[in-house]
Amino acid sequence: MSHDVVVIGAGINGLVAAAELAGAGWSVCLVERNDRLGGFMASDELTRPGFVHDTFSSWHPLFVTGGAYAALGDDLARHGLAYANTDGAVTASVDRDGRHVVAHRDPEATMTAFAIDADRAAYGEMLGRLGADIDVIGALLGTELRALTALRPLATLARRGRQARLEGWARDTAASGRRWTARHFEGREVDHLWAPWLLHAGLAPDSASGGLMIPLFAGTLHGAGLPVVVGGQRNFVGAFEALLRERGVDIRLGAPVDRIVVTGGRATGVVVGGETIRADRAVLASVTPTALYDELLADAPAQARTEARQYRYGRGAMQVHVALSKPLEWSETALSGIPLVHLSDGSGSTGIACAQAEAGVLPTRPTVVVGQQQLLDPTRCPDGAGMLWLQLQEVPFAPTGDSRGELDTAGGWTPELTQGYVDRVLDLVEEQAPGTRVSVLEWKALTPVDLTRANVNCVDGDPYCGSAELDQNLVWRPGPTTSRHRTAVPGVWHIGAATHPGPGLGGGSGHLVAQSLIGAREGRFASLRERLTR
Repeated sequence: MSHDVVVIGAGINGLVAAAELAGAGWSVCLVERNDRLGGFMASDELTRPGFVHDTFSSWHPLFVTGGAYAALGDDLARHGLAYANTDGAVTASVDRDGRHVVAHRDPEATMTAFAIDADRAAYGEMLGRLGADIDVIGALLGTELRALTALRPLATLARRGRQARLEGWARDTAASGRRWTARHFEGREVDHLWAPWLLHAGLAPDSASGGLMIPLFAGTLHGAGLPVVVGGQRNFVGAFEALLRERGVDIRLGAPVDRIVVTGGRATGVVVGGETIRADRAVLASVTPTALYDELLADAPAQARTEARQYRYGRGAMQVHVALSKPLEWSETALSGIPLVHLSDGSGSTGIACAQAEAGVLPTRPTVVVGQQQLLDPTRCPDGAGMLWLQLQEVPFAPTGDSRGELDTAGGWTPELTQGYVDRVLDLVEEQAPGTRVSVLEWKALTPVDLTRANVNCVDGDPYCGSAELDQNLVWRPGPTTSRHRTAVPGVWHIGAATHPGPGLGGGSGHLVAQSLIGAREGRFASLRERLTR
């Protein structure tokens, strides 16, 4: 069997690349080791009938503002993809004392709650500065940073503000979120609100590049909101599957790749279960650097193997899905109706929890991401009921202790440890929403070990496929000599969360490589720039 291209891995980047290449007339074979498409995109009735939980990832602001959606959105809509969103309050953070900060789609409504006038002005300046340069930032996130094409957006930035403008964004990228907010704001609201969002980029409040990510998160959520797929992530995957089949993609499920075939120094196909599938033009691999250079490529360059072995995976994560007999009731009525709330005081508590998890111990007060997709999409649960999508991103894969000294970690993630930690998390929700515990009908937890079993790219429970700290991001992702998507082995392209522009539901690397192969170039964040600069 021969195709123009073989795509390994059917997560967001593999789906995007396969769809775009097939749409350009290439014959495509998509091979996936699991028995379903989607990677960390799935939904099911995990607790009780009628409660549709997004099993892993959920929110789509990166996808709807990116080049992949611009290229595929209309066709996906034909196959049933629809989004639910809000034009009101979109996210918030609340600390243990009930102090809270709310972000609305309208930046003015957000700034009104700031205690200090100067912070309102600084927040508006932050968004204005981002809006003025989001085209450049988007171009850099959507191109090969070690290619000559990266010079064009940098030159644009230099023309707009000479060296100072370039250095301003470079300095922000070098700064942590904690230091950046302290530099620009006198009050605590911006840090309280946006520092917990750094977890969604695989960072901590004290990680470099937080100074870039905080305004980018703020601008994205003000501009795009928090869209969720109507009916759950399974409908997103279903729309992609229908589009792929319409475009003639050969989909192989339950098909782990044994190796990439290299003939005459060039990739010519892959071996799956003893069968060779020819790739006449390219092989795209949405895998970890470890898998690509240590397992799939027998003759990978020595430096690439070294970088793959030095590649560093990040903190583990955990998902807890809860079915409630009634909707969640916050003590602070201002939080009612907000689809995603962080239980955190900002850099303080989140920074401590990150440090504890990275030291191998269970955090005393983890940052709890409280998601309620049914507030946007009521089809997710029965009338009169409620549900929670709880995400914990400060969890050790193999805990060596408990910071409270209450839980036995000697056996790893046993059912008893899982129960104890879920109780701790639900107690934190109970603090802010009394009555939650008695309304729990059933819960389902996915520990870091469960996440790794579900997705081979989630090494040690890290859903972001590698730490995204600055020394392993941007021009250094996954490594200094392996940061281009086109590898040193002709015909092999590396895509996925371990490659630029990193993790997230944007499909960025799949889109970048597909368009590179096709010979086209799509703009990124065009719709977001339009909204921010109105």
